[in-house]
Amino acid sequence: MPKAKTSRSAAKRFKKTGTGKISRRKAYSSHKFTGKTRKRKRNLGKADTLKGGDAKRMKRILPG
Repeated sequence: MPKAKTSRSAAKRFKKTGTGKISRRKAYSSHKFTGKTRKRKRNLGKADTLKGGDAKRMKRILPG
């Protein structure tokens, strides 16, 4: 069976945590902060984990 190839685009956007979960950055956190509340901006800075089917799909794409 051939080696599983890592999707390079996914590798740049997601990473595996020590426990095997997939962490990601949140959307809407790069510009136009004037229309967002303090709380929203603060929470956008925090990393999030993938859940459900998305996590399953990413684990297949990121074998390493």
